[in-house]
Amino acid sequence: MTTEYSPRLFERDSDIRALGEGLLACALPREAWTHEAHLGACLWLLSERPDIDVDAEVGTIIRRFNESVGGVNDDTQGYHDSITRAYVAGVRLFLAETGDTGLAARVNAMLLSDVGRRDWPLRFYSRDLLFSVAARRGFVEPDLAPLPA
Repeated sequence: MTTEYSPRLFERDSDIRALGEGLLACALPREAWTHEAHLGACLWLLSERPDIDVDAEVGTIIRRFNESVGGVNDDTQGYHDSITRAYVAGVRLFLAETGDTGLAARVNAMLLSDVGRRDWPLRFYSRDLLFSVAARRGFVEPDLAPLPA
């Protein structure tokens, strides 16, 4: 994971909503599914789609999208359960600590925060554990510190 990185920010709320809807409909181009897109879609799902149980459905949503663009979800690529669940916990923490603002403003603030960093899960997991097959295939409890509740 890269530690020095400037995130691509969003200009409009509608860009994030279109990203989230595109994810659900498997209608995004593969190259649009970036780190920023993952986090923006997660914040959108948690804040604007109460009809979706993110904890129960996020794996299926992302796996289905990956497959729709020709990706593979296996032991070395595609969906990573422990990273995803760590970021879901981080996005929830960010939302709990953030005042009500526009969607793009919230997503951009999150991307610029510690939670938005690509190496954020390594605060909780050793590199070996986080990048293990077990952590990719299913949720593995962190070995360095508990995830935020």
